[in-house]
Amino acid sequence: MGNRKKVFVSGCYDMLHSGHVAFFKEASCYGDLYVGIGSDATIMELKNRMPVYSERERLYMVKAIRYVTDACINTGSGMMDFVETVDRIKPDVFVVNSDGGSDVKREFCHERGIEYVELERMPDDGLEARSTTSLRLGVRSQLPYRIDIAGTWIDQPYVSQYAPGWAITASIEPNHEFMERGGMSTSTRNTARKIWPYELPPYNEEMMARLLFCFENNPENQGHISGAQDAIGICMSGLTRHYYDNRYWPEKIESVHDEVILRWLEEHLCILPMFPRRQGLSVIEGRDITVDKVRDLAAAADRCWTAIMGCDLKAFASAFADSFSAQIAMFPAMIQPGVGEFIEAVKKSGALAWKMLGAGGGGHLLVVLPDGAELPDRAIPVKIRR
Repeated sequence: MGNRKKVFVSGCYDMLHSGHVAFFKEASCYGDLYVGIGSDATIMELKNRMPVYSERERLYMVKAIRYVTDACINTGSGMMDFVETVDRIKPDVFVVNSDGGSDVKREFCHERGIEYVELERMPDDGLEARSTTSLRLGVRSQLPYRIDIAGTWIDQPYVSQYAPGWAITASIEPNHEFMERGGMSTSTRNTARKIWPYELPPYNEEMMARLLFCFENNPENQGHISGAQDAIGICMSGLTRHYYDNRYWPEKIESVHDEVILRWLEEHLCILPMFPRRQGLSVIEGRDITVDKVRDLAAAADRCWTAIMGCDLKAFASAFADSFSAQIAMFPAMIQPGVGEFIEAVKKSGALAWKMLGAGGGGHLLVVLPDGAELPDRAIPVKIRR
């Protein structure tokens, strides 16, 4: 073994798969294989997301592969995070995949007298070709969506400055791929995927919501601030209400996880897709915000919450409808061409109440159903995240 060459490879090795193992196997034919692994900080720097597996987990898995002599976490940063590792190990051969090679790496090896080898990406016998990118594209995100039930818009200070009040949201399971620009807070959800690519970690939910809100709303950016109800609705499970008083972050947050209440709500709500809000549409144009209108919005949200807590369907439908009416009174541009006709059809179907999700202008309609009603055509059931 003492006469065998040292071989070095480097990579992130997140979502370890058979392609990585085949690469290690082929590289080990050149000698004893040493692997440098990108740190969590490096992955965040290069890919603007956290890894699926922590550096400790990735190190553990790579070391367990029989073709690997030893492995370590690279201490550098960026695309050349392995420089210090190479200078310490002093390999004879540096091996890369053909799509991971570069003139910079080739020159780096030339300067140190290290043989530089590029390998074609080849699966082992009988296996499919694998890459982390292809796996990521094929994995469906399990991040939740949010629905806003009442009090929408009051999370914006330019609304709550007139009167304080609650917004009510629920975090729902991703049992359907909802359209973009459809009131389901997909923009905030897409931002969340940069932090947590596939699912929320088991951390404090309010702290995750704060993190997501701050991550999405860069203080150096000018213009619209995405409301806190989006981050809270995604990150906080169950049914949640949050109290706004002329600030971006709520003064109070209350959550309900009572199974009887959540099941009752699921039985009486469904989502109907309409059409995406058109590009360039500003639903805040022509807004008419007054103290009385914001108080109407806040009062409807209060009644809505009380009705849900008591599983009172008649009171819930009335408050739900009033909350939507209060939104439209302040932001009439929410009702764009085609929306009114869609709502009329829903009204004729026997629905008790309805409202557009999010800022309106199109997207999805949240509908209150009578007791025992079957789901309308194309309706998507609501499954609240426990």
